[in-house]
Amino acid sequence: MMTALAAPSSPGKDFSPEQQRYLEGFFAGISAGGISFGDLSSPPAAKAPIPEGPSLEDLTKEERIKRELHPFDAIEQLVMDARWNAKPEPESVFRYKWNGLFWLNPVKDGYMCRLRIPGGVVKSYQLRELAAIASDLTTGYIQITTRNNFQIRLIEPKNCPEVLRRIQSCGLHSKGAGADNIRNITMNPCAGYDPHELIDVRPLVNELATLIIASKEFYDLPRKFNIAYDGGGLISAVEDTNDIGASAVRILDDGDGIEPGIYFRIALGGVTGHQTFASDWGVIVKPEQLNDVMVALLRVFIKHGDRTNRKKARFKYVIEGMGLEGVMAETEKLLPFKLTRLAPTSPIQEKRSFSQQGHSHVGTYPQKQEGLVYVGASVPVGQLTARQLERVADLAESYGSGEVRLTVWQNLIIPNVKAAYAATLAKSLRKLGLPCEQSNLKSGFVACTGNRYCKFAATDTKGHAIAIMEYLDKRVKLDKPINIHFTGCAHSCAQHFMGDIGLLGTKVKSESGEGYHITVGGGFGENRKIGRQIFSGVPFESLGSTLETMLKGFQQKREGEESFHSFCNRHTVGQLQEIFCEAA
Repeated sequence: MMTALAAPSSPGKDFSPEQQRYLEGFFAGISAGGISFGDLSSPPAAKAPIPEGPSLEDLTKEERIKRELHPFDAIEQLVMDARWNAKPEPESVFRYKWNGLFWLNPVKDGYMCRLRIPGGVVKSYQLRELAAIASDLTTGYIQITTRNNFQIRLIEPKNCPEVLRRIQSCGLHSKGAGADNIRNITMNPCAGYDPHELIDVRPLVNELATLIIASKEFYDLPRKFNIAYDGGGLISAVEDTNDIGASAVRILDDGDGIEPGIYFRIALGGVTGHQTFASDWGVIVKPEQLNDVMVALLRVFIKHGDRTNRKKARFKYVIEGMGLEGVMAETEKLLPFKLTRLAPTSPIQEKRSFSQQGHSHVGTYPQKQEGLVYVGASVPVGQLTARQLERVADLAESYGSGEVRLTVWQNLIIPNVKAAYAATLAKSLRKLGLPCEQSNLKSGFVACTGNRYCKFAATDTKGHAIAIMEYLDKRVKLDKPINIHFTGCAHSCAQHFMGDIGLLGTKVKSESGEGYHITVGGGFGENRKIGRQIFSGVPFESLGSTLETMLKGFQQKREGEESFHSFCNRHTVGQLQEIFCEAA
C-alpha cells in the first residue's frame, strides 16, 4: 500500500502561518489521491551547460530578431500585411530581407525587391516577365546592380506576395538576396564565350548557387558575404573586392611537385567599403575542389564571425583575428584534402590578364565560337524601363540565343550574335538609348540607388551621375578610359574607393544641400588601389566644373600617354590639389 505523503517536518521555520496552512492542504490533497514522493523517479544529474558562442544578451539586435523567429517563417506575416496593405513592423523590416524585400521608408512607403541571378545570366522570357512585373506592380523601372543583378521598386505591401510568386514562376529567385546571407555570385560576364579565358566558370557558379539556395545552413551568417569567380578572360569579375575571390591561373610546369594545369588562386577578405581588397591566401585549388573550399570557408565564417558587433561582423575581421594561416587551419579541418600552398611570387604560375583596353564590356567582340560575337551596351547608371527590357529580350532572341549577361558595371551584353548581324543589333540598341560604342568617359559611370529610394544615401546619385555625364561629355575629350563611381553613403554600394574618381555623397550647405567628397586614383585587378580623398564636401552645383578642371589639369600635366590612374598615384594629395586648382 502507498504510504501517506507528509508535509515538510518543520514548516514553521521557513514559512508564514498562511503558507503553512496552504502547504498542509496541498500535501493532504496529493496524499488523498494515492500519490507519494516514493513513486517519483529522482531527477537526472544535471550536466554543466556547454557554452556555444556569445550569450543572448551579448548578441546584436539583429541576431536576437533572427532567433526569436526565423526570417523565412515570417512569410505568414508578410501575407497578412499584404491583406491590409500594412506597413511592416520594425522586426519584419529586417526579416523580410530574407525574401529580398527591402522596406524603403522613410524615403518611400514601399519595397525594393532584389533578385538573385547567379553570374548575371538571364533569359529573354525572364526579362519579359520582369518587365511585366515592373509595369503591373511597380514604378515600371528595373535597375542593374553592381553584382550583375536586378532590382525592382517601388512595391506596395499588398503586392509583395504576387511579386515573389511571379519572380519564382519564371525560374528566378529573390531568396536570401539581402541581410545576413550570401549575395549574388558574380563572374566574368562573358564566361563560356571569351576566347581569352582560361576556364569557363559557369558550372562552378551554378553548382555553388544551387547549394546556397537550397541549404538552410547558409541563411544565418554573421553578416552579408560576397563571392566572385574569375575565369581569366578579357573582362574582370573584380574578384578582389569580394569576401572570397577565385581567379584562374595556369601552372606551367611541375615545379614544387605541382601538376601542370588550370587552378584557382584564392583571395580573402575584400570589402572596398572598408577600404580593403582581398588578400592572397597563398593557396591554389583544382577546379573540381573549388566549391568544397568555398563551402568550408563559409562554415568557418559562420562559426567564427562576430555576432556581437555588426561593424566587425564581416569576414575581413575573422581573417584579421585569426590570420590567413589560422583560417587555413580551420578550413582544412572541414576538408578531406590538404590545401596546396603556392607563394605569390612563384614563377610557375600565369594568369591570363590584360591591361585596361577601354571599357571592354561595351562594343562588339569575337567569341571563342567561330563566326559569333557578343555585343555590349551601356545602360546609363544601370536604369532601364520596362519597355527597354522587353525590347532587349526581343533583340536577344532575334539576333542571339535569347540570353543576356549583366555586368558589375551596370551594363548588359547580348552574346551568340552572328558577326554579320552585329551592326544591326548595335543600331537597334542605340535607338533604345543603350549605346554600344565605347566612350572613354560615359561608359565608365557607375552609381548606387541614391536618396530617391535609399534611406542611407545623402545624395541623388543616379540623377547626379547622368547630369555630370552629359556635362563632362560636352567639355572634356579623353583618349583613355576613366571610371567615375557615385555612391550615396559610406556603405559604398558603388565602390567609390576603386574608381579612378570616386564620389561619396554628403550633406553640405548649398542650394541643394547635397555634395560629394572626391577620391582619386582607385583601381582594381592589375591596378588595384584604394583611392585617396583630395576634396571634401563639394556642392553638387559646382561638382561638374570641379571634375572638369581636374580632368583638364590631368591632361595638361600628364607624361606621354599616362592614364589618369597612374597620374594620380604618381603624385601626392597636396600636389594633385595644386594641379587641379591651377587648371581652374
